[in-house]
Amino acid sequence: MKKVLFLLVSVTVIFSCSNNSISKDGLESIYDLNTYPQKWQLEKMSGSIPNSETEGSDMEWQETYILNDDGTFIKSRIRNNVVTEATGIFVFQELIDGTYLILTHQADNELIGSCSSNPLEEVLWVKSINRIIGTWNWCDGPGSEYKRIE
Repeated sequence: MKKVLFLLVSVTVIFSCSNNSISKDGLESIYDLNTYPQKWQLEKMSGSIPNSETEGSDMEWQETYILNDDGTFIKSRIRNNVVTEATGIFVFQELIDGTYLILTHQADNELIGSCSSNPLEEVLWVKSINRIIGTWNWCDGPGSEYKRIE
């Protein structure tokens, strides 16, 4: 009986620790995120007020992330015809509740939308290989959803 229990626990641990993470909607592996460059475009925003979602040109600003194969990123925002950019490094990190894109900015700037205790860090949840969701709304920032366009 102990051998069967040990075997069952071992198999469970092996499969639960796999890096080949499939999201809840059965989407592709996190390994599909390893092609670069990647361009992510802000597609939807929402506020804390119900039914306050905006899309496309109706949003307060337009925004993109470009992720490069050397682990660097460029974040660009266009607001009132003014372009603002920020740079830094990124990693995809597998946590117990999913995969996250962690961006660490080189310097403090107005583009950082974060609830993190690190003031230079932004955290986005990887919903699928084609969707990332900002976590700034967890602490009263706007909700944001990005679509992979390259």
